Amino acid sequence: MKRINIFENGINFVLEITDDNEAKLLHFSALPFDEAKTASYMGLRTFRPVEIQASGIDRPDERHGNKYIVTAPGWRMKFKDFKDVNNDLGRKLELTTIDEGTGLEAVSHYQFYTGTSVVRCWTTLTNRGDEVQTIEYMSSFALTGVEKEGLLKPEDKMKIWVCHNSWQRELQWQSYSLEQVGLATSTKPTEQRSSKVFACTNVGNWSAKEYIPMGVLENTEAGSVLFWQIEQNGSWHWELSDVGGHFYLQLSGPSEIESHWFKNLAPGETIESVKCAVGSVEGDFDKAMGELTKYRRKIRRKNRDNQRLAVIFNDYMNCLWGDPTAEKEFPLVDAAAEAGCEYFCIDAGWYADGFWWDEVGEWKESRRRFPNGVKEVADYIRKKGMIPGVWLEIEVMGINCPMVENVCDDSWFFTRHGKRVYDRSRYQLDFRNPKVRAHADEVIDRVVSEYGVGYIKMDYNIEPGIGTEQNCDSVGEGLWGHEKAYLEWLDGVFARHPDLIIENCSSGGLRMDYAMLSRYSIQSTSDQDDYRKYCTIAANSPAALCPEQSAIWAYPMTSGDKEAVVFNMVNAMLLRIHQSGHLGNIDPESKALVKEAIGVYKKIRTDIKEAVPFWSLGLSKFSDDWVSLGLRNGNKAYLAVWRREGSDTCVLPIDFLKGVNAKVKCIYPSFNEAPFEFSPATGDLTVKFDKTFMARLFEIDWE
Repeated sequence: MKRINIFENGINFVLEITDDNEAKLLHFSALPFDEAKTASYMGLRTFRPVEIQASGIDRPDERHGNKYIVTAPGWRMKFKDFKDVNNDLGRKLELTTIDEGTGLEAVSHYQFYTGTSVVRCWTTLTNRGDEVQTIEYMSSFALTGVEKEGLLKPEDKMKIWVCHNSWQRELQWQSYSLEQVGLATSTKPTEQRSSKVFACTNVGNWSAKEYIPMGVLENTEAGSVLFWQIEQNGSWHWELSDVGGHFYLQLSGPSEIESHWFKNLAPGETIESVKCAVGSVEGDFDKAMGELTKYRRKIRRKNRDNQRLAVIFNDYMNCLWGDPTAEKEFPLVDAAAEAGCEYFCIDAGWYADGFWWDEVGEWKESRRRFPNGVKEVADYIRKKGMIPGVWLEIEVMGINCPMVENVCDDSWFFTRHGKRVYDRSRYQLDFRNPKVRAHADEVIDRVVSEYGVGYIKMDYNIEPGIGTEQNCDSVGEGLWGHEKAYLEWLDGVFARHPDLIIENCSSGGLRMDYAMLSRYSIQSTSDQDDYRKYCTIAANSPAALCPEQSAIWAYPMTSGDKEAVVFNMVNAMLLRIHQSGHLGNIDPESKALVKEAIGVYKKIRTDIKEAVPFWSLGLSKFSDDWVSLGLRNGNKAYLAVWRREGSDTCVLPIDFLKGVNAKVKCIYPSFNEAPFEFSPATGDLTVKFDKTFMARLFEIDWE
């Protein structure tokens, strides 16, 4: 037996090579390893570092049901090699295991990042044998014993956090006990096992249409948190369940059972799993999200936008609603420039004379809407000191687009059962096809060169389902191949146009994942058109993405009073301002408040890009009367506070300021008369808002 103990960036990582030459991942935690906690009736047999399911091999032991335990040949993999090196990112571990019967060799990669308690994990699988092996599942990360610290029953100490997500209802966190998800103790703790699995899964190309691809597991007795995100822009799966007297966590991309994916792996061929990030801290949810925020900043593409945090005006939300014309745009451009916006994006509809939904695909301007061309408006935007942008939905083609009959054949589109896949009167383009990528390149290069755009809102409003049957072993493989090709295409766009800002929009936030966000600099968070609801989405957004990538609509209403304007602006002021609304039609007081908010934002955005989030009132629900979001950077913090209804007074605990002589001031709006008081002894900030639907932004400094 050989034990490998590693402590890196606050994480204890323990591997064991048994006397039977099996590799076991015994521990991945901020807490120290206690060998006694691994005891169970199955010993260490279930502590496998990787699970692989290939067709035609027996799965012994356990009532596994659809759980990915005792996979075959995963259960019989033997240790082959271990590497421990350093690279430009930090420490890198590589564990190689192999199954002699099939010749399948797995390398489990663990990439540490200096300065954060998060590890990027993935698996590469190579067929070293002489026969084709059909792969039905491969894990990106597998860990058994996630509940082992502490003395309480798992259901009394473990809390699982899930981020539910859907259109206009994004970023809705909910916590559950193990009992609430059907995993209560039902036998001796050391023998706990069942056929029940608690899983979150996405199937299809909208990666976040039901859940954000991440999760948090908190041990409230031991005071530790395990957290993860799956960096995949399509189908993915994570599961939590019991095995051999312990609980396990597994993360993966697509699979055969869940997402119709399998791969015939030929001799000598290698496939790579999706990447995921896994971290652990001693502390709470806020601390975990702080570490994840730092990691996200390390893995994304270096770009000027995430350093500058430019203010963007977009003409869609509570404004033109996808019906732009040159006549309508000119006064909006004037108003946006006067307010202090730095980019101006012409949203949907610029390319069609009338109803445009099922005709998209050519992306050529409508001369009926823009008699002198889009370039005239784009030039006017630049004249006013802003950079122009346009809306595109490059991955789809409307069923009535002229290209469908004149240019394209079936190879351009997703097909299943010999038929083209329709969704909402659009076809899904297949980016594995070089002709599709060439068409998309032509569109991007043309709007950049002809219109001089520096910003593209890249939308995506369909769900093509499980995949495509062309040029692949399975429809799930076809989908995954398209998604990888799309990311490669996107990398090429940024290589040609490094200063171009492309917003990741998918009917709002339905592809909020870090396969996309490691490339895109900014993410649309929602199509929510009620600013009173939007504060909940805004407050929760830094749990899913960096604050400086979180685009929040601010759209003052023409009928609203000054408090409605302030509420709207505070929604966005700790994140990324996506300004909209009929700025040319609101009253002078409202215009002044918008301009003031943008001015304050420009003063604090240098802190936002380096800050980590905290939630004094916890994560927000739409039913909450009071909502808060804080950002902390060094000895300075900002706190946004919203009141919807309920009591006029709220106490906001700020734990890290307990016993600290901090100074608090309201920095927006300047007319603030709402009383507030900070207690150094308790670290509490108490505020009193005498009206419903009020919001304020506070700045806190301390030595």
